[in-house]
Amino acid sequence: MPDAPLTMHWFLPTMGDGRHLVGGGHGNATGSAGTIRPASIGYLTQVARAAEQAGFDGALTPTGAWCEDAWITTAMLVAHTERLKFLVAFRPGSISPTLAAQQAASFQRHSGGRLLLNVVTGGESREQRAYGDFLDKDARYARTGEFLSVVTRLWRGETVDLDGEHLRVEAASLSRLPDPVPPVYFGGSSPAAGDIAAEHADVYLTWGEPVEQVREKVGWIRKLAADRGRTVRFGIRLHVITRDTAAEAWAQAQKLLDALDPDTIAGVQQGLAASESEGQRRMRALHGGSRENLTIAPNLWAGVGLVRGGAGTALVGSHTEVADRIADYHAAGIDEFVLSGYPHLEEAWWMGEGVLPVLREPGLWSPPDGAVVEADEARSVPFAADYRR
Repeated sequence: MPDAPLTMHWFLPTMGDGRHLVGGGHGNATGSAGTIRPASIGYLTQVARAAEQAGFDGALTPTGAWCEDAWITTAMLVAHTERLKFLVAFRPGSISPTLAAQQAASFQRHSGGRLLLNVVTGGESREQRAYGDFLDKDARYARTGEFLSVVTRLWRGETVDLDGEHLRVEAASLSRLPDPVPPVYFGGSSPAAGDIAAEHADVYLTWGEPVEQVREKVGWIRKLAADRGRTVRFGIRLHVITRDTAAEAWAQAQKLLDALDPDTIAGVQQGLAASESEGQRRMRALHGGSRENLTIAPNLWAGVGLVRGGAGTALVGSHTEVADRIADYHAAGIDEFVLSGYPHLEEAWWMGEGVLPVLREPGLWSPPDGAVVEADEARSVPFAADYRR
């Protein structure tokens, strides 16, 4: 039995949701399902509550021009949930470190300590410039290091002065400290990202590459952190298609693929080819822009990455197969899983009802404190309890 159970997170689709990898799919037959589900607070509440009730510990909310603001959206969802934590993604170039530290402290007080922070340096200069950030990639990472240094010192109750290369604060302090201090999640595959993760991250996040590549990345960050006298937890970002049988799961993956037309794939791949992100380059290398040979490792499917930037792979298979692959990643050093699926509402239940019980049996996973995931079978069918007496 492992020393500590896995931590399982879901994803909040603040860009909108649907039954296809590209909103609405292509060429839907009349009467078929496939409309876009807007990222309203009502719908996101359904997803968040499904994740909460299914047994997930938290939910990632992305950041970028293509989605709703993560701070505001999750703050609104707190009142509609009971224990789910929110992994809020944000970019240091868009906010001062003192304000970010203050917002985190306020969020912790008002949510009862349900904030987790995903610090995203920002991989694309074009998008960063739209937000008024004109630093190049290496400078953005250097600024992230300065940013996290200020934030963590403020959370320790220090008064901070910094005259850095990219940031400057004078007599910065917080009147109230966060309780608990939110853990910092951070990812990146470049050498600069590794140094920042080793110095500041509580959890290093990677996208879903094959197990051996993930094992190498874990070893890389673990050594960098050890050289600094630190230890880091590791997490992975994956999509998931899990069903009662492998055939059903792969049929769903094929359905997602069939809804994509070549022009859409070519257009997305052309844009992703210009990415400055090393992680994005590694994702593209898994499929090469081709619809062929998308199963790149046992139960690991690269089809999502044909039309989606960032995390581009999915675990596909029966509930037992998906659980086995999660166990493989855990053996490679992964403790936290940030999962998603299309549509996010239904897939949260497939994962929670199908895979989490399989992981629970050998002790790999247990429900978070306060979670109720058991079903009373006797009471689920009228009069069944009477016949069992």
